[in-house]
Amino acid sequence: MDWNLIWDGVLLTLWLTLASAVLSLIIGIIIAVMRTAPLPPLAALAAGYTEFFRNVPLLLILFFFYYGLPNAGLRLSAISCAIWGLGLYTAAYVAEVIRAGLAGVSKGNLEAARSLGLNFMQMIRYVQMPQALRSAIPPLGTLLIALLKNTSLAGAITIPELLFQGDLIGSRTFNPYILPIIGLIYVALTLPIAGAINLVERRWAIKR
Repeated sequence: MDWNLIWDGVLLTLWLTLASAVLSLIIGIIIAVMRTAPLPPLAALAAGYTEFFRNVPLLLILFFFYYGLPNAGLRLSAISCAIWGLGLYTAAYVAEVIRAGLAGVSKGNLEAARSLGLNFMQMIRYVQMPQALRSAIPPLGTLLIALLKNTSLAGAITIPELLFQGDLIGSRTFNPYILPIIGLIYVALTLPIAGAINLVERRWAIKR
């Protein structure tokens, strides 16, 4: 068994997860703020974004970036296509999590912010967003784990991530244990993430 290929797949899977997670968090926060903005066109645009990406298969989005964009004259590397596809797709779910956190801020806090003369963006920045992010830690952690597993679809656009490498080794060696080994590696990758999320949640909860 070629462990170097598996190690390369692990590193690429982690890179795809990290880059896509950062992208999805940034876009998700922006979309969530747009959803709560007192401007109906802006809120409708953000709602359309979330509904579109939540109802379209991730594989279709990856195919669009990798096979569709070149037909429009825009060529990206396979890894860039995967990061953008995974990031935009996951951002729709991140936006809903953040929006729920923003909506969960007590009316008393909002009324106090208004009484201090804060405008909409100031309330978002100083009052709602800090509380929303804190309450969103568990669901965001779940999305991060789901994102890591979703990177396995990137192999469909020729990216040699973990599952792709495992399938390649299996086709060469006919080893019947390679896929269970790959599955155990995914478990080994996701369990520390879950533990870290639980630790962060407990520490933040103490500060409340």
